[in-house]
Amino acid sequence: MNNKSTSSLKNILAGVLFITGAGLAICATDNSQKMPWEDPVYAKDISATQADSRAEERAKGGWTEFIRHHEDRKKWVTEKKVDILMIGDSIVFGWSREGHEVWNENYGNRNAVNIGSSGDMTSHMLWHIQDGGLDGMKDRNPAAVVIMIGTNNRGEPANEGRDTAQGVLAILKEVHQRLPASKILLLAIFPRDGKPEDAGRIRNDQVNSILKTYADNKTVYWLDLKETFLSKDGMLRKDLMPDEVHPNVEGYREWAKAMEPTLTGLLGK
Repeated sequence: MNNKSTSSLKNILAGVLFITGAGLAICATDNSQKMPWEDPVYAKDISATQADSRAEERAKGGWTEFIRHHEDRKKWVTEKKVDILMIGDSIVFGWSREGHEVWNENYGNRNAVNIGSSGDMTSHMLWHIQDGGLDGMKDRNPAAVVIMIGTNNRGEPANEGRDTAQGVLAILKEVHQRLPASKILLLAIFPRDGKPEDAGRIRNDQVNSILKTYADNKTVYWLDLKETFLSKDGMLRKDLMPDEVHPNVEGYREWAKAMEPTLTGLLGK
């Protein structure tokens, strides 16, 4: 090999090493970056991240049982052994109503507790958590925490889901800070409204596009079950969600079936 060929080979090898080195540096940088939920601090400059006890709503005759339900949930997680904790709004709360039969079949003997709350926006769940909602488990973190919330947050359309996503992130921060040993299964907000072009569907899709970036598949895991509730043409399956928001008993059955492989995997980690 002549000197010119040797020099060319050295240049090529140097280039490969440089690229490889840069790639390794990038990977190392990415791996060292903290996920947004690891920092417990968050801005409280929008309604989605401001804890709200529903005082104004209750004063107007809204859900007057909210405080009693709040205290009941605190009692449940304190007195019961909790391996699976579910957090959310009326869709999650519905496991204790429309979905109770399916809950008993799938979670009745697995130390599962549901602290979903009907009508909750992220601000309401933040208040529940900050007022001691998870304190009963601080010395015995659940193996898995399932979170789905956000469909009740309206948000400003111009924000394209960012405000609601900030509310969900605040909940992730609060949960991780209080239950650091728990694996978190973050569910995509279920599709709603009949057609793909409906406003509620678009809003939830926008939020979900942000939420999925919060998963690191080490502590926070992402699962999108929208295909369970949509037909091939993107229309909402009314045989599973008759009111276009909440699952019926068959909807809960399909939810449980679709979530089980991921949930089982987390419980085994």
